[in-house]
Parts: sequence; structure tokens; C-alpha cells
Amino acid sequence: MQRTYVKDIQIGNVFLQGFVHEIRDLAKIKFLLLRDMTGIVQCITKDSKLFKKFSDIGLESVVSIKGKAKKANVKFEEARKDIEIEIDSIELLSKAENTPIQVFEKDKTIKTDLSKRLDYRCLDLRKRRNFSIMKIQSKLLEGMQIYLNSNGFLQVFTPCLMGSSSEGGAEVFKLKYYEKGEAFLRQDPQLHRQLTILGGLEKIYDLGPSWRAESSHTTRHLCEHRTIAAEFAFIKDQEEVMKVQEKLVAEAIKHVINTCKEELNLLDISLKVPKLPFPRLTFKEAKKAVNSKHKDHELSTEEEKKLGEYVRKKYKANFFFIHSFPFKLKPFYVFHNKNEAGSVDLYFNNIELSSGGQREHRYAIILKNLKEKKLDPKKIEWFTQFFKWGAPSHGGFAIGIERLIHSILSLSHVKEAALFPRDPERLLP
Repeated sequence: MQRTYVKDIQIGNVFLQGFVHEIRDLAKIKFLLLRDMTGIVQCITKDSKLFKKFSDIGLESVVSIKGKAKKANVKFEEARKDIEIEIDSIELLSKAENTPIQVFEKDKTIKTDLSKRLDYRCLDLRKRRNFSIMKIQSKLLEGMQIYLNSNGFLQVFTPCLMGSSSEGGAEVFKLKYYEKGEAFLRQDPQLHRQLTILGGLEKIYDLGPSWRAESSHTTRHLCEHRTIAAEFAFIKDQEEVMKVQEKLVAEAIKHVINTCKEELNLLDISLKVPKLPFPRLTFKEAKKAVNSKHKDHELSTEEEKKLGEYVRKKYKANFFFIHSFPFKLKPFYVFHNKNEAGSVDLYFNNIELSSGGQREHRYAIILKNLKEKKLDPKKIEWFTQFFKWGAPSHGGFAIGIERLIHSILSLSHVKEAALFPRDPERLLP
């Protein structure tokens, strides 16, 4: 008989496989809650011949069950309410020892510390809550790819190993690369995406990991994170970058709402498609809104918090853009217009989700920018030389996936949005 998943069970004979979520004994009847990736179903038996088998099965053991699906009489909170399985036979496929953390937490007041949960992340992922987070992340990315693919973007794969550090080298992971000496794990392969645009692939997106070797211990930082990044040619200004980005986010969230109703309910999240367009604030307007005394400095953490509150109150919005930064605050590759940079940052409340904007495509201005930033043109010539041979105006952005999930699901820590998170202290499992 072919395996049936919990969500697909209908009245009749079934063959189930999964983990033992819970066992309950009610005198002359035994209940087993079986869990697979699609849900939980209650399985029952009144056959005393099967009782001994139940005594040999521990929680989180892997079993297969053959039986008959019928309308449920006794209903447990975690399981499907409409159906139950009358067990004909049960086979123990893998017996589990006592687990170091509880997968099914009977006492909701007892919370396992996040650090310990991550020590046993494989077991932690078995919890329905964490499965829901990972499914929502998958569907969010699926929605983004659907939007980009349907709008003519091509998916590409930029390198993870870099021969030079594009952002200064202070916060990169170094490694030995054959006889050539040092190589670096990428912080963001934006420069390679730009070169791809110059290569004639006018609309591209890139999905993959990036690394930052900074010793940050906040609820929003990881040493390894994933981004989805888009780059596209023949733009007029940074406004076009904001339009593509907000549509991408809105369509992705709409896709999550349509495909993850059960998971959102389990997490008690009421997700709504954000209204377009997102509010747009210039850097000067943002600084003024929080009464900043340092008008030419980047926003501080406290200022970001105040700005998020300001936008929610004034615009009734969580997502918003900050654009038109002072050029001195931004890298050499951003579009330079009268000491103003064509940069765009996307925020959700007080959390920066992405950076991007219009790139500088004029070769002479790029060289001028390098001089202004006191950078050695020779060290970046591998990138800049291609602008001599024709470059269309272009721009793009890179959205942090874990940060976006962290934000829209109101998670306590961005680590909860990472499958196996990496931070300054954690490299295993």
C-alpha cells in the first residue's frame, strides 16, 4: 500500500509513517499521536495484543501504521479534529531514547533556552512551530521567485569565493586558496551581479548565502545569512529600484498568506499584504523625524527604533524606505549626484531588511569616487575596467531572508529563522 500523509487522509484504509508525538493510555484504549511533515493524527487501538507493542515504543520513535481512517470520536488539541485511525498493525522502525529536549512540550510554562535548543537543533526542528517557520520561509522564497521569473528576471549563481574583499576586508572570513594565498567568503557578491548586467543579462536575481565576520550579539545578526538579490538595467533612478522591491515583498507575502494558512494560525500571526507604495523618506527626513543631533551619521539603533514608531504612527505602515543618503556614508559604487548617493534601504519597523539603490555606471565618475574614498584603483580594477567598454544605467537590492522572516513572524531572535544558525560562538551542529 502506498504511504498516506496526514493531511491527505480520507475515510478508508491507510498506511502511515512518521514520529510518535505522544502516547496516551485511557484504561482499555490506547491513543498514539503520529506526526509527519504535514500534520498530526490520532491513532487508537482496543486490541490488547497491540498493547505490548505500545509499551516498547518511546516518544519520537519512528513507526509505520496500517489501519482504517474513520470519523474522530475523541479529539486531541494537536491532532486533526475530523478523523482518527483505528490501528490494524504497527511496526517500530527506529526506537528513540529519551530526548535531551522535549519535542512535544506538555507544560507550556516551561521554556527551553534557545541556546540549548540550538545545541539539539535537529530535535528542535521537529516541533510544529519550527516546521511552520521553515515552511513559511520556503513559500516566501517561492513567492519571490514566482514574481521575478514572471517579470523576466533570470536566476544566476554568483561566486561565494572572492579574490578580494569588496567592502574593506575588516569583517570577512579568510581562507587559504591553493598557492594564490588568501581568498574570502563573500559579504555580498553585488559587484559580480553588476558585472553580469554589463555582460548583457539585463535582469537577474541571485539567491544564496553571504558571510560577515563581525562579533555582533544582537537579536538580528548572524555570521552566515541568505539573501535574494535582484539587479536590472536601463533604470532611470532609485525610484525604479524601490518599485520593484516593494512589489516583490508584497507578492511574496501574498503567496505566504495563500499557501500557509495553517502555519500562520499555529504561530498566531495575522499576516496582511502590505499596502503599496511603501512610505519613502529621504535620509534628511528620517533624521529630522527622530530629532537627530548627528545629521550626517548613519542612523543609530535607538534612532531606528524611533523612526519605526514614527512611520507606524504617521503612515500606518511597517515597511518603509530610506533613500538619498549623503554620498560620504556610502561605498564608491553607488550613483553619485551632487554629493548625494542613490542608495535605498528597506526597513520593517526598526529592522533594516535590505540595502541597494542605483549603481554608478559612468566610468569617469567611478574613478572619481575611488579617489574621494581614498581607495587604490588597482585593487578594484578587476571590477572597474569593464565600465570602460559600455555600461547601462542599473540598480538593485539584496534582501536578508532570515531578517524578513524574523520581522514578519515577530520571532524573538533571527536565529529562529535559520535552519542551523551560525554566530560568533556556534559552528556546530
